[in-house]
Amino acid sequence: MYLFIINPRSGGGAGGRTWHTVEALMKERSLPFMSLFTHSVEGAEALVLNTLKHREDWKAVIVIGGDGTLHSILGALCGKDIPMGVIPAGSGNDTARGFGIPLSIEAALEAALSERYIEADLLSGANGLTVTAVANGFDAQVAENVNASRYKRLCNAIGAGQLAYIIGILHTLMTFKPCRVSVVCDGTEHAFEKAWLVSICNLPSYGGGLLICPQAKADDGQLDVCVVHGCSRGQLLRLFPTVLKGKHVALPFVSMLRGRSVAVGFAEARSAIGDGESLGKGPLAVRCEPGALRVLSPLAADSVQLPVDTAAACGSNG
Repeated sequence: MYLFIINPRSGGGAGGRTWHTVEALMKERSLPFMSLFTHSVEGAEALVLNTLKHREDWKAVIVIGGDGTLHSILGALCGKDIPMGVIPAGSGNDTARGFGIPLSIEAALEAALSERYIEADLLSGANGLTVTAVANGFDAQVAENVNASRYKRLCNAIGAGQLAYIIGILHTLMTFKPCRVSVVCDGTEHAFEKAWLVSICNLPSYGGGLLICPQAKADDGQLDVCVVHGCSRGQLLRLFPTVLKGKHVALPFVSMLRGRSVAVGFAEARSAIGDGESLGKGPLAVRCEPGALRVLSPLAADSVQLPVDTAAACGSNG
């Protein structure tokens, strides 16, 4: 039995349209499935957990929505032997991008039914679990501004979700002020003056394809950290086009770190987000939970066995 989690409002209504196509494809194949609809992150995890308890023959939980929808159910699947499939229908779709899942509905469904999965790491912190990245500072403020904007809905309506983030960068650049930040990575402190942002990544991109940590891998047991500091507004603005191809990592005002645990403390309160969802104001601390989530992906060569101790690691956070 397949369980579909659908956010019909994601991507400006793309979630609902995608589900109509997927439902027809599943019926054509005579495959057994159930569907649950969610309109917000609140309550989604409990809804999925309660549904999963009622039977034991689940083949997969397949999410139709954006990164926020995926974020809302991580606690329900962390450490379990039920893999998660993704059929992207959001604005950024960075989770799908990071796992090599096609944007095509038919191709994404094929990947979700393939039984080939990756044992993916998760980021764990006081505010729960994250799969793509935890961002603190300028980029988090960009995401908050975009999510609250009218232009996001307009960009989604014309199929240009990434454009909303570009507009958001210009919008936020006018008011944001950098300040000092302390980044503690695996117990070693790094201090940066006039810091704009600190991004802690499990996947290479967020914000609709911005390759903030191009070397990040979801299954390496490490977190990749990007710190942008000591640059002017003009330099920051010129940085963002290079982020589209991950070329910013060579710039003198960009520092890259790696580790299993990361703590970030800005001198002034700064917004933080995980998978595009608000985590409030910092400071924040996250750690890597290796192999905590099975993700059905074309990048997986063969099915593998989930480590025995993963469920215990997730139990304290889910």
